[in-house]
Amino acid sequence: MGWLSALIILISTLVTSAISGVFGMAGGLMLMGVLAFILPVQSALALHGVVQISSNGWRMLLHRVHVQWRIVAFFAIGAFAAMGLFAVASFTPTKALVYFALGLLPGLVWIPERWFKLDAAQPGQAMICGLLSTGLSLTAGVSGPFTDLFFINTQISRHQVVATKACMQAFGHLSKIVAYGAALFSVQGQREVPWQLLAGAVGLSMVGIVIGGWILDRMSDEGFRLWRRWIVTVMGAVYLVQAVMLIWPKG
Repeated sequence: MGWLSALIILISTLVTSAISGVFGMAGGLMLMGVLAFILPVQSALALHGVVQISSNGWRMLLHRVHVQWRIVAFFAIGAFAAMGLFAVASFTPTKALVYFALGLLPGLVWIPERWFKLDAAQPGQAMICGLLSTGLSLTAGVSGPFTDLFFINTQISRHQVVATKACMQAFGHLSKIVAYGAALFSVQGQREVPWQLLAGAVGLSMVGIVIGGWILDRMSDEGFRLWRRWIVTVMGAVYLVQAVMLIWPKG
């Protein structure tokens, strides 16, 4: 890997972690797009998992008093069920599929709230969310916009949303490390991703979370909801264009 690619990954990690620290989503969506552009799909998914589980874990620690552990517990049941299903399946997503899924997922945030009666505080719904969200993480690399649907009718504050989702999303990132982690270390006996880059990305993800938390404390609930919708929508449009370019016949 060249120094320019490594620098892009490190800068992207810092910026996207700060965005995740503010909105509890969007940052992972952006980072996955950058990694999929630079690295092979399996390596991108694995590195994304390492960076994001560090980022989410640090965010959860910083906001631990706000975590809704009952929601997390039921989500975990569904998450482990998804991991079990993928363990017996043989499936590796293509780069075009990853970008296509990244492009479509942001559209979920614009679905009218009255269409759904989803509530992550309901045990059954939390388990379904865990199953489907973790499945999406294993195929597209991210699932934040989908998980967000289950918080539409959940009456908790922005800090509780960010903290609880950080804990929930960690399951999906852990599943990517388990499923695709070997791709980081073995390409004809050489490391696909140098350990220095891996360590730097983890460290910068934690710095980004601290910056994001500082911004979150100064943002209103209304601004929180509005900005995250527009950010993920713009990113989704970019990824859909990228998917079409990969699929469209050349020549």
